[in-house]
Amino acid sequence: MKSRPPSLTQALQRALQLDLFSDFPVTQRQRAKPAPDAVQAPLQPPADVAGTTNKRRILLQDHLLDYELQRSKRRSIGFLIDENGLRVTAPRWVTLADIESAIRDKQKWILRKLGERRERALRPLTPAIRWDDGALLPYLGSQITVRIAPAQTSGIVFRHDSGELIVSLPAGAGEQQLKDRVQAWLQGEAKRIFHERLPLFADKLGVRYHSMALSAASTRWGSCTSQGKIRLNWRLIHFSPVIIDYVIAHELAHLREMNHSPRFWATVQSVFPEFELARQQLRRHATSELPTF
Repeated sequence: MKSRPPSLTQALQRALQLDLFSDFPVTQRQRAKPAPDAVQAPLQPPADVAGTTNKRRILLQDHLLDYELQRSKRRSIGFLIDENGLRVTAPRWVTLADIESAIRDKQKWILRKLGERRERALRPLTPAIRWDDGALLPYLGSQITVRIAPAQTSGIVFRHDSGELIVSLPAGAGEQQLKDRVQAWLQGEAKRIFHERLPLFADKLGVRYHSMALSAASTRWGSCTSQGKIRLNWRLIHFSPVIIDYVIAHELAHLREMNHSPRFWATVQSVFPEFELARQQLRRHATSELPTF
């Protein structure tokens, strides 16, 4: 007698991704196949077709949660938390019962992320940076002061003793030129620090990574592929070195555990014992609070 394939719920529980987006892999092997003489109900309502979005509601922990369900040609169930709430994207052939089962399996993650977004929405807006002489800029968890020095050619120098970033600009240069110079400097600093810290944690973990590239993603601080390609968000340069080290250790740990299982977090803790504190600090930061370039 042939063994039964794993249930959809069991397969869905094996995958988890970082931050605001999460995926559940689903394969055609897990699609139910009725007996030849069996009558099968439609896998979804006729109107629930690829590309359409339907408003739905589910009860989670005595709380009615509204979400958007979108059908697509993808092969996994995806969860996205954005300003509109929860959006679920699922293959056309997955039943509503299995989709709601997946939501319940992920309810702890979903409710936590929705709560974090509500908290950020209630925070007072951070005043926008005034891009002129004396502007304050977050750098490695502290604030540095931007100073503009007239010059015939552009240049930029950071004075560690005074915490001043001296930006030399030609006469008549505009605000965007100042922003471009500061952003280029911050990205250069991020690349330098990332290249310094990556080998240290790779050595502790006993792993080798293929490459590192800067990212500007709006919802993810880092990523790692099974081929060892690391991407780190350059805006981490605004945060403290502890947070930067946490993200680096997190991504490199995926080279040993390509998941977010207890074994994965134990791997992170083995090289970064204070990871939980750094993780909480990072969650409190919102990209909307960072300088706009």
